[in-house]
Parts: sequence; structure tokens; C-alpha cells
Amino acid sequence: MAKIEETIHGDFDSILDTLEKAVMNGSMSASCEDGSDYENGTFRCAVRVYERYSYSGGNRVSMALVLAGTDGDYQLTAITSGGSQGLFFKINTWGEENFLDTIRDAVDNLM
Repeated sequence: MAKIEETIHGDFDSILDTLEKAVMNGSMSASCEDGSDYENGTFRCAVRVYERYSYSGGNRVSMALVLAGTDGDYQLTAITSGGSQGLFFKINTWGEENFLDTIRDAVDNLM
């Protein structure tokens, strides 16, 4: 499992659009499996689940992305899962790290 947690300031829709494009353009096999949006007053929350094939791990990897907050201050959490090998212990997490890398530059540019 790999994770990014950052506070990002800006327009909610622009931030979400930038992150979604980074994921989808970062891998030929990436797909958005599902998502959910919630809004209450100025508070907004978007949840997205992506998946892609990991060539390095030879399996599929998922990424859950949550963007939540209000008034231009948003918390981003992105967590990858799957892609490791081994029955009882994780032997490698290359696929998870590589999938998370597809949004690292976008996150850095948003900060």
C-alpha cells in the first residue's frame, strides 16, 4: 500500500479535474471504476476508485482518491492497493508505488 496525503488550496472542480486527468493519462490501462460526490453547503467531497494493470507486478492495482473540504481548502488522500505478491506478506509494492506516481507531479503542481 502506498499513500499521499496533502492539503491543497484552490478551486475544487479544477483540482479534481487535474487529478483525474493525471490518473487517466498516466497509464494506458487506467480506468475509473466508480465515484461518489457529496455536497453540503460549501463542504464538498469527491471519492474516486481507479484501477490499472501493473506490468511490473503482473496484476491489477487500485487507487482510492478522496478530495474533501470547504472554501478553497481541501484535503487530498490517495491510497493504492493490490499489486503485491505473496500469500501472507507483501513481497513487492512496485505496482502500487508506480500507480501513485501518476499523480505525484500533479499534486506537487497544485501545491
